[in-house]
Amino acid sequence: MTDAVSPAAPPKAEAVAPAAPDAQPFSPGYTRYAMWLLLGIYVINFLDRQVINILAEPIKEDLGLSDAQLGLMSGLAFAVFYTFLGIPIARMAERKNRAVIIGSATAIWSGFTAMCATAGNFWQLILYRIGVGVGEAGCTPPAHSLIVDYVPKEKRASALAFYSMGTPIGGLLGLVMGGLIADMHGWRTAFLIAGVPGVIFALLAFFTLKEPRRVMREHAERVAATSATFSQTVAYLASRPTFWFIAFAAAIKAFIGYGHAPFTASFFLRNHAAEIAQLADGFGLKSVGFLGLALGLISGTAGAIGSWVGGAIADKYGKRDLRAYMVAPAIASLVTIPVYITAVSLDSAAVALFVLAINAFLGTLWYGPVYGTGQSVVPPHMRATAAAILLFIINLIGLGLGPLAVGLLSDYLNKGVGLGAAEGVRWALMISASFGLVAFACFWMARRTIREDTVS
Repeated sequence: MTDAVSPAAPPKAEAVAPAAPDAQPFSPGYTRYAMWLLLGIYVINFLDRQVINILAEPIKEDLGLSDAQLGLMSGLAFAVFYTFLGIPIARMAERKNRAVIIGSATAIWSGFTAMCATAGNFWQLILYRIGVGVGEAGCTPPAHSLIVDYVPKEKRASALAFYSMGTPIGGLLGLVMGGLIADMHGWRTAFLIAGVPGVIFALLAFFTLKEPRRVMREHAERVAATSATFSQTVAYLASRPTFWFIAFAAAIKAFIGYGHAPFTASFFLRNHAAEIAQLADGFGLKSVGFLGLALGLISGTAGAIGSWVGGAIADKYGKRDLRAYMVAPAIASLVTIPVYITAVSLDSAAVALFVLAINAFLGTLWYGPVYGTGQSVVPPHMRATAAAILLFIINLIGLGLGPLAVGLLSDYLNKGVGLGAAEGVRWALMISASFGLVAFACFWMARRTIREDTVS
């Protein structure tokens, strides 16, 4: 099989809406403001989602949990409701005011994050995490759809990559803030403080975020006249193999990233406790606070740069050949395997943290290319639903199964094989990292079909 492609078959008439107008609906100044506001909301989204990772060990000790329970609490319990509710909310976003949906969602997940501070046992914490997932389901599908309406097509990957910087930046703030506050005031206070900023961003979304459909009246009328049902959208996507290749490639990347997140601090505390304590003492901090600061700055800074670079590469080289969208994510998926295994095999915690920065950079290169492609293989009236289906696959496999799988494997290697807690978590992290081979294969297959599948 070669990279040569045949012309795309014309999609069915009932599935296609006219493309959106090329003109931007708002001034460049307002568009920049809206992009920064959406980035801020997504930062809070991930701060509230990921703060639990640095708090995993204190919660485990306080509530007497196993690694499997940590994985369930930080992954599956959140992901099931987050992924399944994303689709009906996206269907609403195809017609309703997306700014109102995003503002309402922000208020809900922030409230439930604060309520995690009151949890007295494992099941209460699970319930509150489900609430966080319910709220966060209303963020990204409408946001992706808004961004594509805000910016011209040639800047789509860069704009979505800019928004996706909220993932590493939110993770950075969650780790740093969560670790430092947990050291000083306990993990419950960390949850309480994490929930506060969302209230401010919810109000900003309600009162300052504009719905482009009110300006793009002609486009809105055409979309309303040709609105696709969910089954029509799924049927349309079934004819676009690129969508499924990128969805499962990104799902594997998320499986690895989300699977590692709750156990990275635990790995360092179990395998490098003395060195971490010494390093923390040099900064006048305790071990958890130092790890939160170090991991947050490393993964957040390098990850944000990686996200931006990935989008910039895709837009620059994708103008000449759309296949360029898939090259950087594919290569990065291969390179991260030896990089990560090296990081968790080193005897020095300080050097391991440095190597993890390289891993964080490579691990976010796929954001812009994947989300940009996911919006480009469907017509405008299917974008929010397509984004929700894409996120459904990514998060159900990645967020839902990643932490639980790594936690179960860690427990098995610890007790079933007898490696002990320190080596058990190390090998669980290395084995899960090897799944990057599957992601590489999926990205490379998407490279072969992307030119004929892109429609908007």
